[in-house]
Amino acid sequence: MSLDYATLGALRRNHPAWRLLQADSSPLVASVLHAVFVAPNVREMSQADLAEKLGDVLYGLRQTLGEDAFPRTAAQYLDEWAANDKGWLRKFYPPGSDEPHFDLTPATEKALTWLESLTQRAFVGTESRLMTVFDLLRQMVHGSEADPQARLRELEKRRAAIDAEMERVRAGEMALLDETALKDRFQQLAGTARDLLSDFREVEQNFRTLDRSVRERIALWEGGKGALLESIFGERDAIADSDQGRSFRAFWDFLMSPARQEELSSLLESVLALPAIQTLAPDARLKRIHYDWLAAGEHTQRTVALLSMQLRRFLDDKAWLENRRIMEVLRALEAKALAVRETPPPGAFMALDDTAPEIALPMDRPLYSPPIRPKIEAQVLLAGEEDIEAAALFSQVVVDKARLAARIRQALAERTQITVAELVTRHPLEQGLAEVIAYLALASEAGPAVFEEDVREQISWQDGTGRRRAATLPRVSFVRSLS
Repeated sequence: MSLDYATLGALRRNHPAWRLLQADSSPLVASVLHAVFVAPNVREMSQADLAEKLGDVLYGLRQTLGEDAFPRTAAQYLDEWAANDKGWLRKFYPPGSDEPHFDLTPATEKALTWLESLTQRAFVGTESRLMTVFDLLRQMVHGSEADPQARLRELEKRRAAIDAEMERVRAGEMALLDETALKDRFQQLAGTARDLLSDFREVEQNFRTLDRSVRERIALWEGGKGALLESIFGERDAIADSDQGRSFRAFWDFLMSPARQEELSSLLESVLALPAIQTLAPDARLKRIHYDWLAAGEHTQRTVALLSMQLRRFLDDKAWLENRRIMEVLRALEAKALAVRETPPPGAFMALDDTAPEIALPMDRPLYSPPIRPKIEAQVLLAGEEDIEAAALFSQVVVDKARLAARIRQALAERTQITVAELVTRHPLEQGLAEVIAYLALASEAGPAVFEEDVREQISWQDGTGRRRAATLPRVSFVRSLS
């Protein structure tokens, strides 16, 4: 952002952090909000608790500065600080609660961080920040290197340095950080840890801003619902897939690992136990800073989930109103139809295109087939003079299946089941193998029948020439139906 005159003038008029810095009551506001929210890492507080803490501060100031100092009540000050023209606190109602709660805005936290940086530090370290710059540069260069050989060379170089350091340690030569280096690195650690906590509020605020813009778009939308939903979810996906969203997700996944949490606890405990660090009188909460990160991150996750749920309920309410309007139109049509039922108007009252839609699937259409054009040859057919035996036309065998079925029913009336061989014994075959095949067809079609593939039986008959014929086939039994 360019810090030109117009931009700075707009920031001075509109930015809550600038308004806080130039307010007459900024010492009171900054001191109270820092002590209540920033120092103990409190994400939200009820109006009663916050008013009680502010009332204690006001009472102490009036004892020191006089009764006329800060004459209004704590509740009035809180409402003023949360008003739109101030914007130092965010006033909201949590789900399931009718009591207002307060939380810091990201702009207020930025102002408090800047005010905290104005105090003179007894020790200002630069070495650790320079080393951090070098480490970040190495990570970017080596992390974007696509040449496998270059990566292997870098890894071999690092391995050689580690091997050399291991040899020096085995020889008793260990390079230890002095007190200055330890203090330098600890200051950077503490600052980065606090900055992470303030980043969560800004991420939360970004999602709230997105939710507000989505609600405004829904309220003013005049197009189709499908296009609206596509626009909304596309924007939410864009936020989740943005650089900020991906970085937050990677940070959260890294921090949620139990192994990482144990490692952080062990490292913080070891660092805070160093004598050089104890001389700095570090904040006791720094020992559990990673749990504060977890609490702040979980609060951000819950806020995003709550916004999504509220947005869905908002869309459901809008759909319910649309459905209600449709039902009102239908009821009005029914009422008008009943009104003209006894005295219908003359002529055509209503025309319907069709009572059902016509479905035409493209793949159901037959493919184009070119027409067959017959080729007619002018030839004269001559009568044949050859004698052809016509007996073959009349020698076709036709088996009467109805007659065979009657035999089966008659046999099953006397017993529960009967095999094909027993039927042939009762009624000898008259048409040979064709009649056997007809029995098998009836067994498979009409049923019920049992086919025993493992048991064989032989059927014999006498053909028209007087020769004996035989066929071996699996045993087939017709069974009387229980119904």
